[in-house]
Amino acid sequence: MKRVLVRYKVLADRAGENERRILQVFEQLARERPAGIRYASFKLDDGVSFVHLAETAQGGTPLADLAAFKAFTAGIQERCEEAPLVTTLNEVGTYGLFGSERTS
Repeated sequence: MKRVLVRYKVLADRAGENERRILQVFEQLARERPAGIRYASFKLDDGVSFVHLAETAQGGTPLADLAAFKAFTAGIQERCEEAPLVTTLNEVGTYGLFGSERTS
């Protein structure tokens, strides 16, 4: 499994638009229920910073194939004050996250 964290900050006047676009991704995920992805998105307390967590099988992600995700990412640079920073997460241990009850 591959896990990534993406963090960025949008322009204050674009935060609502960004959140709507994220919700459209989740609506499509709920309708199509693609296999091989676990995904979460969070808005931080400042109202303009967002964090996304994704877990996918190695070698690709069905998220990138979704029309709503393509629409979301197409305009992300114009909405951002701080560009998205993608970080690969290397698990040390988990409990109850990503569908797991184990620790590593």
